[in-house]
Amino acid sequence: MFLNTIQASEGSRKKSKRVGRGIGCTLGKTCGRGHKGQKARSGGFHKVGFEGGQMPLQRRLPKIGFTSRVNKFSAEVRLSELNALNADTVDLKVLIEENIVPAFTKKAKIIKSGEVNKAVTVKGLKVTGGAKESIEAAGGKVEV
Repeated sequence: MFLNTIQASEGSRKKSKRVGRGIGCTLGKTCGRGHKGQKARSGGFHKVGFEGGQMPLQRRLPKIGFTSRVNKFSAEVRLSELNALNADTVDLKVLIEENIVPAFTKKAKIIKSGEVNKAVTVKGLKVTGGAKESIEAAGGKVEV
């Protein structure tokens, strides 16, 4: 193969339209742009989504939804889920090993939902006020 013999493959390069070549072809006079109007002018363009001054669709529709990037890595743990644990001390590592929270969790909070029946020590986790009272009432303690 030589550089002077390289050619584009057949059909890969389309011939451009030759416009403005008289009434004999379909692209004479107005060159396929129709009569008058913004699109007929040279430099006549509008931004994406422009609807001729009418309020565009993307602005007519309501804004919905929000996904917090913080909540992606935080989880809630119910008091009733602490009963299923085999460990006496509860921290984030134990919760991940027992599949109570997802593996990518960075912080967890224990909320008062259900009851805890055994004494557990909570370390390095956030605890709501009601959950803290329930843990201490069951004989456990909360260490921050």
